[in-house]
Parts: sequence; C-alpha cells; structure tokens
Amino acid sequence: VRDLLLDRSPSELDLVVEGDAAEVARRAAGRLGGEAVVHERFGTATVRFEDDWFDLAGARRESYPQPGTLPMVKLGATLEQDLDRRDFTVNTLALRLADGELRSAPGAFEDLDARVLRVLHDASFRDDPTRLLRLARYAGRLGFEVEPHTAALARLAAAVGALGTVSGERLGAELRLLAGEPQPAALEALDAHGIGQALLPGWRFDRALAARAVALCPVDARCGLVALGTALRDAYAEELGPRLRALGLPASEAEALVGCAELDRLLAALRGARPSQADELLRHRPLEAAVVAAAVGSEAARDWLERARHLRAEVGGH
Repeated sequence: VRDLLLDRSPSELDLVVEGDAAEVARRAAGRLGGEAVVHERFGTATVRFEDDWFDLAGARRESYPQPGTLPMVKLGATLEQDLDRRDFTVNTLALRLADGELRSAPGAFEDLDARVLRVLHDASFRDDPTRLLRLARYAGRLGFEVEPHTAALARLAAAVGALGTVSGERLGAELRLLAGEPQPAALEALDAHGIGQALLPGWRFDRALAARAVALCPVDARCGLVALGTALRDAYAEELGPRLRALGLPASEAEALVGCAELDRLLAALRGARPSQADELLRHRPLEAAVVAAAVGSEAARDWLERARHLRAEVGGH
C-alpha cells in the first residue's frame, strides 16, 4: 500500500487477516489450485500457485521477553493493534479489500507525505535491533529522511550495543538484504547513525568512493558487495573473516568482502605490474575486490576490469 501511494510498483503482496490466516490460506490455495505453507507459531502462511505467491498473517500483538529475541505472538488482535506493533509509521498502511478503505497507525499518512521514517515508540530499536538495518534499507530504497527523534534513538541503540542482543544469522540476513538496496544510499544511512561501525569491524564509509565503485561495477559482479567492500577496505582480514562467518554470510560473499579488506596489499602488488602480472593477481581474487581497487584509483585494476580480463589467446594448443 505504501508503494502504491508512492506510485511505485510493489515487489510483493502481504495480506493481514483479522482471524485465522491459516484457514484463509488453505481456502485460497484450494480455489487457486495452489499450496498453502502454514507457520503455526507466528500465525502466518504463504499461498503458492503457478509462478506466483502471496503471504498472509493473522492480526497479532507481540511482546519481547528480552531485547533482541524473537517476539512472543498473541493472535486474535484487531487490525489497529496489529499495525501498532510494526517498525515504521509508513509501513502501517492497510487497504481493506472489501471496499478500499485505507487504515493506518496515527501519523502514517503525514509521514508518507513528508517522506520521513519514524518509529512507533521509543523502545522500537531496543525490542528488535534488526530494525536499525531496516531503517537503512528503507532510507536507501525510498529516499526518505529519518525523523530526528528516530535518528537519535537509532544512534543511541547502536552506541549501547543493541545489535549484540540479536543472533548473528538474523543480522547477516538483514545485511544481505541491505546489500540489495540502491547503493550507496542504503550504506550511507547505515553509516549516518553509527550502525555500520557497530556491526562490522574496520568500518569506514566514503560515499564518493562507494559511488565510483558502483558506477564501475560490471554486470557479473555483485554490486551491493562492491559498495559494502569500499567501507571495509581498512578492516583487518583476520578480524573481519570471523565476524562475517558469525553473521552467517555465504562463503563466496565473505571471501569477496575479505578480499576488499586486503586492498592495500593488492594495490601494492599492482603498482608497476605488467598486464600479464596484473591478470595473474586479479584473476585469482574475487571480482568485487578488483572493482574496489579500480575505484580507489588503480589503473592496472581498471584496465583489467574493463579490457584485459576479457582477452583470450586466438591461438590455442590445437
């Protein structure tokens, strides 16, 4: 609903049911000739049919036994109670399918018009610190400003170590989603509130450098990792590697980021290298590291990235 009101194309369809979402999902799957996958603990379900799907959730209230833990869910709530538990006001917009009536938490439409991100209550980041990363994701995707009080709460939560109460896997999943958002805007929001520094060792963000790296990024490189790698170029690989493993990042993505953290060593080796030597150095490293090296100013890396890596000998052994 938020995206429709912004004249954007929604990426997915989420439905909330005042009642038994699982039963609605089973009935919908039966009519559509699809399959309903039900998650009883959270009162949610996914209906898959042909090449499409949509998600349903029962209206619920949530409570957090401890900061950073998964919430305790109590179903049977009203829509208003369900909207009040969400992360940001602009994500509380709901459209009733029966008659098109729009509903929201207080202030949601005003914040949408003002293009700002605002939490619904002061304990929001303490209850669920992954919202810190979602703040950066939405800021990057939507181009919204962070409301000043929300920004202050985010800086405080990052400074007091709120992210330490969340499992590494949950933080890693959010970081990977953030890498898929428009860059460098999403990383800039992550940096602005001290979240990047609290999340990853050696964090140092340079927007101009990240923008150059994204502009140089070829289609066969992972551009989100390239942007993230520019902020980790000063990290110690021996410290960054274990942290990335703790976040549950796939080995290839962790290797790419560690390769960016070894940038000084790569730049020193490329200095004065012949094209064949540069090819040998770069071909055996993650492509993302070569992009960051080129963005920093290595002509050898840029030449290899744009030209030399595509060269193949016309004469072969046969």
